[in-house]
This record gives sequence, structure tokens and C-alpha cells, in this order.
Amino acid sequence: MYNVEDNIEIESLIKDIPKAELHLHIEGTLEPELLFKIANRNKIKLKHNSIEDLKNAYDFHNLQSFLDIYYEGADVLIHEEDFYDITWAYLKKCKEENVLHTEIFFDPQTHIERNISFSTIVNGIYQALKDGKKQLNISSYLIMCFLRHLSAESAMDILEQSLPFKDKIIAVGLDSSEVGNPPSKFKEVFKKAISYDYLAVAHAGEEGPPEYIWEALDVLKVLRIDHGIRCLEDKLLVQELVKRQIPLTVCPLSNIKLKVFNEFKEHNLKQLLNAGLIATVNSDDPAYFGGYINENFIQAQKALNLTTENIYTLAKNSFNASFLSKEEKEFFIEKLKAKIAMKSL
Repeated sequence: MYNVEDNIEIESLIKDIPKAELHLHIEGTLEPELLFKIANRNKIKLKHNSIEDLKNAYDFHNLQSFLDIYYEGADVLIHEEDFYDITWAYLKKCKEENVLHTEIFFDPQTHIERNISFSTIVNGIYQALKDGKKQLNISSYLIMCFLRHLSAESAMDILEQSLPFKDKIIAVGLDSSEVGNPPSKFKEVFKKAISYDYLAVAHAGEEGPPEYIWEALDVLKVLRIDHGIRCLEDKLLVQELVKRQIPLTVCPLSNIKLKVFNEFKEHNLKQLLNAGLIATVNSDDPAYFGGYINENFIQAQKALNLTTENIYTLAKNSFNASFLSKEEKEFFIEKLKAKIAMKSL
């Protein structure tokens, strides 16, 4: 373990260390300024009259109140150029924040329902990811999410539509309205996806109960739990997550903004670490929740009194929890160790 001297400014450390981001919805990176720019380009009239008016609407009281605004914003995305632009804007933010690897969610059903073709969505995002690797040296993977408030039949249809683009997509996931839409609803979809050699992740245990996490593990056969913060309500579940080494992609600012916790000091991130869980820090939908990955780290550190060792562990976990190869993980973790060692001089 690398110990950092107490006199090192922890906020500077957070900004400087390399990290990976594993829970990021590309549609949720659509900043108001870019949203208006794309809307104007596509001649779409927005409900909100100004950037300020739109930002004022970002006062959410639960997940659904956020999703209503989120889907409205996604409506401006029509052409490959639009999907490229939002992805490129996010990758530039990654470069600023020392995110060396990112695994990005996208929601094809959100767009296909509006008669946007699968190829338009994937090709726009993927071209930006290719350029991000070449120009910014950021590695990335793409994860296709099913919308759990829609039917399993709709998800199965999207899965089949994805197959011509399988070389561009590494995994499937499950997102959107959690309560009342248990993972088991999508058992056959995930079984089929895994048979096509997709990896699997799922949102579970954010607003939904610990039982949803069990279902994601045992029914959907996921390799990672997105959110998972309610696992602490079930001691056997915590033991199982530790035993199986199943990572949790925690999104602190999202949890506060959506009132999963009333105040930041109530967040259980440090408890997750203390329980031996492979917790990571991520930004979820940063355009809507008030900050990208560094801001999530910084605010969590201040509210929860995270130590420099906690910060190191969270950053190391982000690489170990990724879908990178063993050699790639080791490469990035060595860069992390080198940065920590340099900062401690």
C-alpha cells in the first residue's frame, strides 16, 4: 500500500491521479450549452427558453423526475454528428480530469423509439471513441443498456439489432426506472446476450431493494453492479459480493441529487470500502448532477473524511473493476502508483 504524507493537498492528489470511469451515461453528459447548440442545428424547439432556465429545471426529487428531463434532452440527438459531439465533449473532459480509461453506457431504445437508426447512434459514438484513443490517448469500451421500464421483448429486439455492431460493443447493461422493474424481468434477454459473448452489468440497489442485487447476480449473471449502495442492508449479500469480488460502480453526486441520501455526510461510500467491497467512484449523468468524476471524488472526500489511502484504493479499484485485460490493468495501476509516489516526495 502506498501511504501519502499528511501534508499533501488531497484535492490536488485527486485531480492528478489517473483513474477509470465505469458508470457514465453518454446521454447524461449533454451539457445545457451543447444541448442548445445541437437543438438549434437540428431546428428543434426546446421547452426551456434559455440555458439558465434549463439549469433551473435540474432540481430533482427522485430518479423519475430526473429521467423525465433526461429523455427530453436526448430528443435533440438525431444525426451521427450529434452523437459524436456529445461523446467528444465527454472525452475532452476525461483528458482534463486524468481519466485514462472509460466504459460508456448508451441507451439505443431512447433513440430508436424516435426513428433514429442503430447505426447512426453507434457509429457516431464509436468514431469519437476511436478519435479519443488516437488524439487524447484515452482507452474506452461501449456498453449497451436496456431500458428496464420498457418490455423484455423490446430489449430482445434491441439485442438482435446490435449484433451487426458487436465489434463496437463489449457488454450489455440495465438502467432507467428501477422500482417495479426487477432484473429478473430481463432474464432471457441477458441469457441470450451472454450466449452472444457480451459481458453483463446491471443497475441494482440504488432505489431498488437488496433483492434486486441478488437477482442481478444470480439471474442475470452480471460481472459488476452499477450503484449497489443498498447492499449494506443485507449482510449475506455483502459477504457474497466480497467473496465473488463483484465491483460496485458508486455515483455519489447522483445519489445526493436524486435524494437517495438526504445529505452527503449520510452517504455510505466509506462504509462500502470498510466492508471490503470493490467500490469505485463515477459521475453517472454529470451534466445533470453537478460534477464529473473529480468533483465526485472531491465532495465525497470532504463530506466523508476520506483518507489518502481511501482515494488510492478507489482509483485502484476503478482499474481492477474495468473490463481491461490483466496486463492493461497492471499498466494503469503502475501509473497510479508512480503518481502517488511522486506526490509523496
